[in-house]
Amino acid sequence: MAEIKDPENTIIIELKDGPVTIELLPDVAPKHTERMKELARAGKYDNVAFHRVIDGFMAQTGDVEHGNMENDYNPRRCGTGGSELPDVKAEFSKLPHDRGTLGAARSQNPDSANSQFFINFKDNHFLNGQYTVYGRVIEGMEHVDKIAKGEPPANPDRMISVKVAADA
Repeated sequence: MAEIKDPENTIIIELKDGPVTIELLPDVAPKHTERMKELARAGKYDNVAFHRVIDGFMAQTGDVEHGNMENDYNPRRCGTGGSELPDVKAEFSKLPHDRGTLGAARSQNPDSANSQFFINFKDNHFLNGQYTVYGRVIEGMEHVDKIAKGEPPANPDRMISVKVAADA
């Protein structure tokens, strides 16, 4: 089990193959960190599909509006929605998009991140300075690597549950 230094800023995502432990980075991206914890605590990420998974690039999820595979799942619209909360302004930093980092998904507008995020399968430094990095996988990356690929995947995987470690 990963050593959890700060349970209040650690997320545990349960996938079909096992848990993924993510250390959030509140010193780097406090607004993105708060948003993820708020949505996790509200249960909004539970059962949400990985709707865009590109082999050798990243796995994207977090569309809480159209991506809940247990409630009004819409595969055609999944990836276009967010939460009912306002968008989050970009919090760019010098942190690189390395393997296992968590990035805020957004539209062309840098300040349009809301609920969607992606986990990098490899170092994707071409994203540096363009997408907010606000967490890193500290355990369970082997489970992320097994997420069904596709845009969208034919049989998408989902986040079974997403919890803040302090609440688990």
